Amino acid sequence: MSRILCLAQEPEADELLSSDDFALLVGMLLDQQYPMEHAFRGPRKLADRMGGFDLVRIAQADPTEFEELAATPPAIHRYGRSMARRTQALAQYLLDNYQGEPANIWTSGEPDGKEVLRRLQDLPGFGAQKAKIFLALLGKQRDVRPDGWRVAAGSYGDEGSRRSVADVVDAESLSEVREFKKKAKAEAKSS
Repeated sequence: MSRILCLAQEPEADELLSSDDFALLVGMLLDQQYPMEHAFRGPRKLADRMGGFDLVRIAQADPTEFEELAATPPAIHRYGRSMARRTQALAQYLLDNYQGEPANIWTSGEPDGKEVLRRLQDLPGFGAQKAKIFLALLGKQRDVRPDGWRVAAGSYGDEGSRRSVADVVDAESLSEVREFKKKAKAEAKSS
């Protein structure tokens, strides 16, 4: 396994993200309209409240109880209940389509980068951009590099870039990614 991730900027949360593929997918799912490092702390919050982070238990949890668990302060996201539903949908999808093994997305049948991207886009809560970012994260930080992964990830796969969570390896790179996003947003606004 590759090095410990530094996405949550919190050792216990980053350890979970580094050791559990489902936790990493959930962190990516939560990474929208919410500060990145807080989104990637969400799986650890769930693990603490559930006595462990288990895909099957999450999928089978009572939806109302799971929403409450996710929304209890500090919530997993500013939209804790909605994200709880999405997290359960993701867990169920992985059970139904990948035998509950997230790594099967990028290993089953030895898929190329384009196929892994398609599989990621099929996940509940993952659109084209999120799927490209996650593919880049797998390639850059998890040593998951199917043929053509950089091309499939688009500019998120560029070596040395500082444009997404795929490029965050420490506090400094987090600041650089934030600066890139701020600049891109300003450019888009002025166009």
